[in-house]
Amino acid sequence: MNKKLKKILPNIIFGIIFLVGLSIFLYPSVSNYINSKHQSRAVASYDEAIAALSKEDYSKFWQAAEEYNEALAKRPLSFNLSDEELEEYRSILDPTGTGVIGTIEIPNIGVHLPIYHGTEESVLQVGIGHLEGTSFPTGTPTTHVALSGHRGLPSSKLFTDLDQMIEGDSFLLHIMDKTFAYQVDQISIVLPEETQDLVIQNNKEYVTLVTCTPYGVNTHRLLVRAKRVDYNEETKLIVPADATRYGNLTVAPFIGAPALLVIFIIFLIRTSGWYRRKKKK
Repeated sequence: MNKKLKKILPNIIFGIIFLVGLSIFLYPSVSNYINSKHQSRAVASYDEAIAALSKEDYSKFWQAAEEYNEALAKRPLSFNLSDEELEEYRSILDPTGTGVIGTIEIPNIGVHLPIYHGTEESVLQVGIGHLEGTSFPTGTPTTHVALSGHRGLPSSKLFTDLDQMIEGDSFLLHIMDKTFAYQVDQISIVLPEETQDLVIQNNKEYVTLVTCTPYGVNTHRLLVRAKRVDYNEETKLIVPADATRYGNLTVAPFIGAPALLVIFIIFLIRTSGWYRRKKKK
């Protein structure tokens, strides 16, 4: 090995290690950005598709959903649907034929995601799933909607920051030609088999957001329940003063990446011939 190569070899090795480390460090943020673009396109496609529907089409879908909810309220809570029940379930509130029910918007934690039928893993990787066996969002009493989302995926934020929600926070459901507003009134942590908090209550209208907790352990479920409140389309949604809350995954790259870059530059300077020559002088 010639002397010149021997001198710069440590720099090359460190540079490769640095670039690999930086790539691993930035992967969650970059991947989340890419997936956010895909999710935004799914939301935009849904909006375009429903804009082409007629009033008669809207009425037909709303009527079917409300009848489904009325029948569901008379049965015990069950998440195990037969093949026939699943077929009926998937036909409700699917105006685009893509399985998208609508979208959820949570301004406080920067969420605007499509809501899909079901909670299969393929759904939860790309958006929010509607839990089979719970009501559809129709803006009518005696309903309880459950929406489930992942936390901590390296590829997408989804419900990662749901634990930052507090009582009094609000969110919106955009379903076809209607928007429903909900205000958080109860936050609880339960075991996966404890489902009593998802039961339909007479004359009450709830939406519960569900995700795993603690972060990275996932032994329990975080339930963020909200009740229906009035929504004024002109003033939009009123949120608390500390509305925008940034999670660690969002902030970390902006702090860590410059720090790593500075360390890398310092290392290059200290190991370069220029630094050693200047030190000798």
